[in-house]
Amino acid sequence: MNERVGAVPAMHALPDGEAEIALVVRIPWEDVARLGQEAGRLATQMQRPVTLDEAVSHRLRSRPAVAAHARPAEQPGSAAVSGSAAVSALPRLNGSA
Repeated sequence: MNERVGAVPAMHALPDGEAEIALVVRIPWEDVARLGQEAGRLATQMQRPVTLDEAVSHRLRSRPAVAAHARPAEQPGSAAVSGSAAVSALPRLNGSA
């Protein structure tokens, strides 16, 4: 069995005022290849080596938040959202959802 199920990842404060949380994400190899391409473009732009982690972070920061992923305000008398409700997938790296 996977011992990580149900475990809450630790969050760490960083000196620059941001926070860091480590996650394990399973993605298809095609997306890993796109991340490599993104890292290559970013490395060219920044004129230094870039890790895949940095490419992911840059990609997440450079995209505007998608309001469709937010839960709508609960209306009086409406049923609460189930704890087992499906979570929307992150947008694909190539821009298609």
